[in-house]
Amino acid sequence: MSKFDPAMLNVTYFPPATPFKPVDERKYTLTHSDVTGELFLTIGYCYDYDAVNSKFRDEVLAEWKPVMGQYTLLGKVYVTNGEFDENYALIRFHIFQKELPLALTAMVYGDQKFYQNYPWLLDSPIYIQFESSYPQYNQYMYFGTPRYYLTTALKQRVV
Repeated sequence: MSKFDPAMLNVTYFPPATPFKPVDERKYTLTHSDVTGELFLTIGYCYDYDAVNSKFRDEVLAEWKPVMGQYTLLGKVYVTNGEFDENYALIRFHIFQKELPLALTAMVYGDQKFYQNYPWLLDSPIYIQFESSYPQYNQYMYFGTPRYYLTTALKQRVV
């Protein structure tokens, strides 16, 4: 995993979303610049599809949803819908697996004030769907809890 640098994170809120609301269907769009290494996080009621590069599709999307009485952060990454061959899909799958901890750290760190108001969400599960037309890459994976990513980010700042 690449090391998280808070100085490289830019956070934008799509009104009426704020650092304090909503919880239900709060959506995150995380994109990045390959040139500068900057991370761009948009938080709102809808995804920031204008920020998504339609050619590369390397964004991470996530939202808070109640699942069986517990809030869960459900995310998704786009591997392929057939436009990439199986070898390239495998590469994309592995890159997403490797870089998701950095992406999730950015999402959680960028929304710290939200967690100050809803601390119970820090222990909610995070699941990411890898969307692919190839069955072996079309799967859900558990990625821990927001507490893990926030703690990791805060420790990195202190060291």
